[in-house]
Parts: sequence; structure tokens; C-alpha cells
Amino acid sequence: MSNFDRISHRGTRLLNRWYAYRARAQAAATGFVSQPEPRTIGSFARGRQLVAGNLLFAGYLVESPTTGLWEVVAPDAAFDAERHGFSWLDDLAAAGDLKARAKAQKWVWGWIDVHGPGRGPGWSPDLTGRRVIRWINHALFLLAGQDKVASDAFYQSLSQQTWFLSHRWRGASPGLPRFEALTGLIYAGLALEGREELADPAIRALAEECKTEIDAEGGLQTRNPEELLEVFTLLTWAAAALHEVGRSVPPEHTAAIARIAPTLRTLRHADGGLARFHGGGRGLEGRLDHALAASHVVEKHADGLAMGFARLFAGRTSVVIDASLPPSGGASYNGHASTLAFELTSGRRPVVVNCGSGETFGLEWRRAGRATPSHSTLCLNGHSSARLAAPQRDTGYELLIDTPSDVPLARHELEDGFRFEGAHDGYKPGFGLTHARTLDLSTDGRALVGEDMLLALDDSAKARFDRALKTQAHQGEAEGVAFDIRFHLHPDIDATADLGGSAVSLALKSGEIWVFRHDGIGQLRLEPSVYLEKNRLKPRAAKQIILSGVTIEYATRIRWALSKAQETAIAVRDLIRDEPETFD
Repeated sequence: MSNFDRISHRGTRLLNRWYAYRARAQAAATGFVSQPEPRTIGSFARGRQLVAGNLLFAGYLVESPTTGLWEVVAPDAAFDAERHGFSWLDDLAAAGDLKARAKAQKWVWGWIDVHGPGRGPGWSPDLTGRRVIRWINHALFLLAGQDKVASDAFYQSLSQQTWFLSHRWRGASPGLPRFEALTGLIYAGLALEGREELADPAIRALAEECKTEIDAEGGLQTRNPEELLEVFTLLTWAAAALHEVGRSVPPEHTAAIARIAPTLRTLRHADGGLARFHGGGRGLEGRLDHALAASHVVEKHADGLAMGFARLFAGRTSVVIDASLPPSGGASYNGHASTLAFELTSGRRPVVVNCGSGETFGLEWRRAGRATPSHSTLCLNGHSSARLAAPQRDTGYELLIDTPSDVPLARHELEDGFRFEGAHDGYKPGFGLTHARTLDLSTDGRALVGEDMLLALDDSAKARFDRALKTQAHQGEAEGVAFDIRFHLHPDIDATADLGGSAVSLALKSGEIWVFRHDGIGQLRLEPSVYLEKNRLKPRAAKQIILSGVTIEYATRIRWALSKAQETAIAVRDLIRDEPETFD
């Protein structure tokens, strides 16, 4: 990071503190202009856990049945950010009983007492916007049974936070943080008496962000599907709030919603969850469907790529492929080396997955989750198709560098299915090889046939490949450049090697049986893997199929297939209930 960037970050923190301090002098709002309508969706199971004192934030579980939330020492900054953002208020509201309300009131007024005077890490524009949205959404839930002193303190704090947002929203990073700050400011400006004049500048600023941050295909620079869903949700909330008070929504705002909706539909698997790429997870249960319904955008999928992802779909089987360059520059702080990786879902059951983001499990898991071996694609000689730069001095971010520079692709509709063809040159500088991948999904969704190729395409590439072979020989390693093609399986899959190790049977909870086979070019094995899932205390054990081999030619081709067993019915009634969400 340059000296300018370090000074800029330090200046941002100082300005946040200064305006948080000045916010204490702001007059209190007298109430709401209209009764706010809650729109956020929480988890009943998590709400019950919070009532019991089990605080699970950013992958850390702190058991605190009697103490207040703000007396708990945060194990890291992510834990602090999550509790100061107040998304947990959605979960307590979902539980909704008297104990949940008492806990919510204790923690909200506890924050007012401890941090309301402008202290603590919660006074950043994005966290303040996130917090203000929740306080307004759940105001009726929070204010029930409270006396005038408590109500006045609530409105006073909301008014102070709104004033802070009006002066500091520009200090939020472009993208999701700034959308959170502006949406919170719009919410407060429309809802609070005496703060109406703050709404108009925020509405115009949000429209401008829609123009600059949402590209023509309805995507973000980070290429994070879950982050796109969060931005989309904020835009639909802001639009609904404007409609409720009889205000028009700027055309740039409406156009952004219309661009994003088809992209999210393309990134949605058959089970309703999002594809897990570039730091994103499946999304909160129900959030995607709720946001799409609230957008009132006519149902359709994106034409061509959706934020750089391709989708094949047939017969309740969905395949989502990372088919573009990874995010670059500052947008790559959470990016993964996942080019040409894919995920496959059958009905309600994920089958082939990526390991996911390990950010809630610590730095080493975060790094591991970003590497190519954590994705369902080809890895050459243990190397990733992109590298992580050294941590930035001020932020600690590790940006992606040495990424592929070219990802050509084509898609075709065949007589008996759908085809994706793609390639990337991420291994060309080091090995002279281009990875090309073809995926064919049958029209009934019962078979995915794949072909992975390693190609030295021109004289310079062949010379690099020859040098790589010589280097391997000089180091005393086995002849050829080693490769692994990985297929990470969801933890619910029961995988068993069959036919003397030449095939793998995959049993789904639905009763479906899928079988993995290959052409015999590589060596097939079944090994342990992990599934990195948010809101879990530790990675979940899983398995992965690995096809291994070496390439000594300028062209190597490996074919494989993943198909439903013949005895699996065309239509399976999936009646197995999923286990309730737990903290184990």
C-alpha cells in the first residue's frame, strides 16, 4: 500500500471519530413520520440461541447467558463488526417472544449507554447504516413497553447516527459499504420527524452509486454473488421505503434493480441458494427469493454471462461456472483463484461445490479457501491460477495478482443438451500451458460430461513447457508436470469408491444416486475435503474426488462424467427434512 493510501485510511478513521463525537450535540428526533414496516428476514433458530446467550458472530461462539452483549470481549475485529451492525436483531425479532424482546431491548439500550456517545468501532458509515436500518425496521418490537425516558434515548441515538451518516457516507468504501450507508440514511430521513431534509441528497447519491457501481450486466467488480444479493436487497428496501411515502424512485435506481435481478437468477442454483464464489456464501435462507419478489422485475435470466458466470440448467440440475477473469485491484481483496471452477446442484441437494470462504475461521482458512485446490477445477503442479499478494500494511488485505489475462469461452445448444467451452492462461507464464474445459449437460439434467485439456498453443508456450519439464527433471521429481482435477463434494453426500476404484458412487439425501467415471487417463482417488460454511464454529468434514496425472505432451486430454445411476428415477420426491441450523 502506498503512503497516500495509508494516510487516506488513517484520515478516514479520524474523521469517523470526529463526526461521531460531534453527533452527541445533535437534537433528538421526536418520533416517526410513519410506522416503519420491517423488511429484514432473520433466523428463528439463531434467535433462540441468542436468547440462550450463545453469541455466534464471525465464526466465534461466546457463551454469555447473563452478561450484556457489550461487556463481552471481542475475539477479533470481524466479531466486533458483526455485533455493531445489529443484523442479529433480525434473528431476535424472528424469535419474537417476550424473552427475545427483552434481550433485544437490553442490548440496544446497552449500545446506547456504552457506544451512543460516539465511542467504539461501530461508528463507521457502513455499520451505522446497517444498524439504523435494523433499528427502524424493528422499532415497534423494540419500543413496546418502554417508558418515555427509554423512548427519548432511542430517538436521540437514531437522530445522532443519522446526522453522522449524512456527513460520513462518502467515507464508506464504494460498493456494498456505501450502499449500506446511503440506504440507512434514506431510511432515517424518510422515517424520522425533523430529518426529512437529509433524504433528498441521499436519494440522489444512491442513484449515482447505481450508475457507477452496478455494471451494464448487473454485476459488481468484486464478482461476489452474495454481496450482489446484499446490494440488491438494499436497493429494493430503499425503493419500497420511497414508494410507501409517495416518493418516486430515481430512474437510475430502478434501472439498477432491473439489471441485477436477471443476474441473481442466473447465479441461483436449483435449490434456491447462490453459487459460492469469490468470498460469497449461499445467502441467508429466503433472502434471495424475498428480494426477487420484492423487486417486481419480470422473471428472466441474464443473456450471456452473469457477472462473469455461466449457467447450464436442465431437469432440475443446475451448473454454475466461473467463466471470466478474477476480480482485480482493490476489488480482489476477497477474490478467489477459481477460474473455470463449477458447482452442480440436483434439486434441493448440492452435489459438487467449492470449499467456500474461510474468512470466519481465521487467516489460514481464508487463504486456503481462496486457492485453486479449494475449487472444483484443475490445479497444475500444486499451483493456483492466481496468487495472493503480500498483506497491505494498513488494511491487511491480500489482493489477487498474477491472474489469468484471457478467458475465452463459447456456449452452444446441442441436440441432446447444452455445452460450455472455456479456457484460461493462468498457467501459461510458469508452465506454458492453457487449461481448457468443456462441460456438456444433457437435456434431462441426468448427466454432466466434462473434458479438461492442457495445451501448449504456440512456440513460446512450448518453449516454456519444455523448460518446466527440464526443471522438474533437475529437481529429481517425477517426469512430467503433475495435475489434479478436483471435485469437492457437499458434506451431505455419501461417497464410495466402486468398480475397483474406477468409479465413485454418490448417494444424496433425496435418494438419488450419481456416479462419477473417467476415461482412465488419470488416477482416481477419494480424499478428505472441507466445507467452509458461515455461521459454523468450524469447517465441516467432506470428501473430494481427485483425478491425478502428469502431462509430458503439448496436448493432454482427460475426460470424465457425472451422471445419475440408471436406477434413480427421473422424478424424485425429496421428502427428507434438513437438520435445523445448529452451532456445531
